[in-house]
Amino acid sequence: MFTSVEDLLKAAAGRPLWRAVLEDDLRDRDVTEEHSLAQMEKLWQAMKAAVADYDPARRSASGLTGGAAALVEGGESGLCPPFLRAVIATALRTGECNACMRRIVAAPTAGASGVLPAVLIPLQARDGLEDVQMVQALYVAAAFGQVIASRASISGAEGGCQAEVGSASGMAAAALVSLKGGTPEQMAHACALALSNTLGLVCDPVAGLVEVPCVSRNVMGAVNALSCAEMALCGVPSAIPCDEVIDAMRAVGDALPASLRETGAGGLAATPTGRQVARQMAGQ
Repeated sequence: MFTSVEDLLKAAAGRPLWRAVLEDDLRDRDVTEEHSLAQMEKLWQAMKAAVADYDPARRSASGLTGGAAALVEGGESGLCPPFLRAVIATALRTGECNACMRRIVAAPTAGASGVLPAVLIPLQARDGLEDVQMVQALYVAAAFGQVIASRASISGAEGGCQAEVGSASGMAAAALVSLKGGTPEQMAHACALALSNTLGLVCDPVAGLVEVPCVSRNVMGAVNALSCAEMALCGVPSAIPCDEVIDAMRAVGDALPASLRETGAGGLAATPTGRQVARQMAGQ
């Protein structure tokens, strides 16, 4: 199990990073390569199925969530090119599926489940990538997620939304760099940049539900991952090494007050409208 990005990069010396992660999984769980690959393929197919299963007519039990992805897909704002609109819509699709109690892949959590599919599924469609390439990218994402979970946290209750959507964004950025042929070092820079951009992101779910602002924050995490992967691929480094960024993330999470760590007592949850929604849900 990798507990530092530095060790991850050393393990990847002279070979693809995803291969180093796969071989570590084989040792750690004492499984065959075929078994590990089949499990990751199953997760990839489940991500795609969740997006394909989207129904714009569905609404969450609270009524707060549903139909947003369809609005984006059918909108005519003229601001975003088709690929970026697909990324936004895919993040919304998955977030809405989660809120409507459909089957999703926690990546790394249910609340952040929209980030990875939002960047990977549209990229596969645009570039004609094979499923095997997407599975390899998921190994890269998993490795960076493993280090984040080990050194910091992937729990909103422990570290705020930086630990959920922030972690997913860093994982997605590294996966994107991998898919575009970047080096392991560029993957680390992309992850570090993405995490740096989300430091201090609070977890403030309205009425304690993983809906507002969680679903739209998945969009932010996906777009952040794209921009940071782009920077890393173009040679822009993170001034702070990835492990140090993760350690800073842990320190920031520890410093967040309890009201901003998934308790529904601060941030947007504490606004007059947020409290009204909570009262309405409590009365149902």
